[in-house]
Formats: sequence, structure tokens, C-alpha cells
Amino acid sequence: MRIALITETFLPNVNGVVTTLCRLLEHLRDRGHEALLLAPEGAPEQYAGAAIVPMRGVPLPAYPELRLTPPQPGMTAQLRRFRPDLVHLAGTVALGVAGRHAARQIGAPLIGAYHTDFPAYSAHYGLGFLRGLAYSYLRWVHNSCAFTLCPSSATIADLRAHGFRRLRLWGRGVDTVRFHPGHRSEAWRASVGARPGERLLLYVGRLAPEKRLDLLVDALPYLPGTRLVLVGDGPARPALERRLAGAPVHFAGYLRGNDLATAYASADLFVFPSDTETFGQVIQEAMASGLPVVAARAGGALDLVRPGETGALFVPGSSSDLCSRVREVLRTAEAGRVMGAAGRAAAERRSWSRVMDELLGHYERVLARRLKAPIR
Repeated sequence: MRIALITETFLPNVNGVVTTLCRLLEHLRDRGHEALLLAPEGAPEQYAGAAIVPMRGVPLPAYPELRLTPPQPGMTAQLRRFRPDLVHLAGTVALGVAGRHAARQIGAPLIGAYHTDFPAYSAHYGLGFLRGLAYSYLRWVHNSCAFTLCPSSATIADLRAHGFRRLRLWGRGVDTVRFHPGHRSEAWRASVGARPGERLLLYVGRLAPEKRLDLLVDALPYLPGTRLVLVGDGPARPALERRLAGAPVHFAGYLRGNDLATAYASADLFVFPSDTETFGQVIQEAMASGLPVVAARAGGALDLVRPGETGALFVPGSSSDLCSRVREVLRTAEAGRVMGAAGRAAAERRSWSRVMDELLGHYERVLARRLKAPIR
């Protein structure tokens, strides 16, 4: 197969979408398929044997990891020269329009992937009045696709309720070699200020309003004997540093590769307060690292965390319930270890190879049907 992928985020950015795309490009190469990636400027010239076509764009003010990449000359010509069997649209802000148009121009079926809950994000940036408009625009793009891949059952339910059609569940894999309990390091714990007997709570992700880190700030004073480590960066960091001045907190900034794996494995509990996640790749990475997880009872966490077995789910937006669930999971060291081991076992069943073969099956079914007419 010849697969063209269009995205609004790629390396050097680090996020769930980029991780998934890198794994997909590697898998296509390993299975003998050809790929072309259209991505924002600043990406490498190629990845896993796939050429990368740079697209001009500007960072979104509230979300600089994503670029507003308007339709531009040459995009359709690039795709026509590549002659893809299908186009996989992994970005649906401005490139949703461009990808939809280009696929129709070259007569290739279009597949969409719903990665980011932009309608929900609008409320966290004071743009709640645009929520309905965001759904309308995204519905117009995705209902033009042969089908839309959704990372969780909660995402499917939400989109179906808003008139989206032809939705398919497609989860994500996790690297259980890189993320492994064996990477635990007492030296790392000491480097972030952990004292003997202290329990380390870990958060990994963007430091931004939609991640609901305010709940962790409110809960921390009621969790004695614990230290919080925040891995990541973003616009909320200055405010968080002011509010948490003098508290048992360490800001680690962005970590990658072995440094990130060590951070996961060296903590005692992973806490993820966001209620806008379509999946939550960091939850899987934490589970693969042997950590119990406390997450908001929303979005992708509903498919990943089994309350009482691999962690706990708290009422979205409630710092008091978050605090109670953390205490519940950490009531004894043995309880945390048992939940962490169960999480590790669950992660081992979600290999990237298996997940990507599932995606290739979706591709093959679309090509077998060879949709003859535009979908409206």
C-alpha cells in the first residue's frame, strides 16, 4: 500500500499524536508499505524511510505544539505525485479542509483520526462559545471520511451524540520494553528531593489549563508524606510555580527516552487529573512502568483504568475526590504494588505491533470497497 499521512504536529514535538505517527511510519516500513508525511515546518526531512513534506504554518497561541497550517499551493500536487492508495488525515484544524479537498482532487479515499478534543479545550481557554462551531466544523470534515478512527469508547459516544458517522474504535499501543518497572532508580528519587518514606506522585504531560492541574494543587496539602513531580512544560507553569512555592513539588520539565522511563518507574503513583483526554497515552506508559493510576473518570481513562485493580477513578473536577482516591490507592505499600503489577500485565497485552496491524486491517477494508462516490 501507498499511504499519505497529513498531520499538524510532528517531531521535534513530543505528544501522543507524534508517538502514534512515529510508530505507524515504522510499522508501514517494516511491513513493506510506502508512506509520505505532510507535516509542519521544522520536522526532519524523513522518518522511517518516509519522505516528509514541510508545510508552512504558525503556532496556535494557546497550544504551540500544534500549528495552524492553512491550505497552501502544492499540497495536492505533492499527493498526486506520490499516488497514494489512501490519505490518512491525522490533523483536523486548518488541514482538515486541505486534506479533504486534496483527497477528493486525486480520487483517494480519506480516513480521519480523532486525536484531540478541541470542543472541550475551547472552554478551558475562555472560548466556550465556539464549542458548537468546533463540533460543526469537525463533523463536516470527519463525515467526509470513509471512517473516523477514535481512540476510546468515550470519544465514540461523544462524537456519535454530535452527529458524527462511520466511527471505528482504534486504541494505542505502548512500548513495554522502554517503559518497565526495572528502570526504578533510588538515585533519581533523591535527585527530585524525595525523602526516605515519602511517596512520589507523578504527572506527565502538558502544563496547561485543560489538564486540570489546579486539582493537584488543591489536593496536595491534604496528602502528607507525599511529593509531586511534574514532568512537562507549558503555559500554566509560571502560575503553578507561584502557587506551589515552598510545597514538596519538583518541576522536571520535558523528559524523553530513558530519562522519562526512569521517572515513571521511580514514582509510586501516577496522577492524571485531565478530563479532556480522548485516550491518555501517558496512562498506558505509567501502567507499563508498574504504577497504579489515579485518573479522572472521563475520556480514555475509562477504557484504561480498572478501579480497584489497576488504580482508581475520581469525579472529574473534584479535588477532594482526587485526594480520597490517592489515599485509597496508597493506603499500604503492598496495595500500590499489587495494582501496579496488574497495570503492567494489562499494558503487556497492548503491543504497538498488534495495534498497528489492526490499523492496516482498516486500511485494507477501505481499499477493498474502493468507494466510488464522495461521502456526504
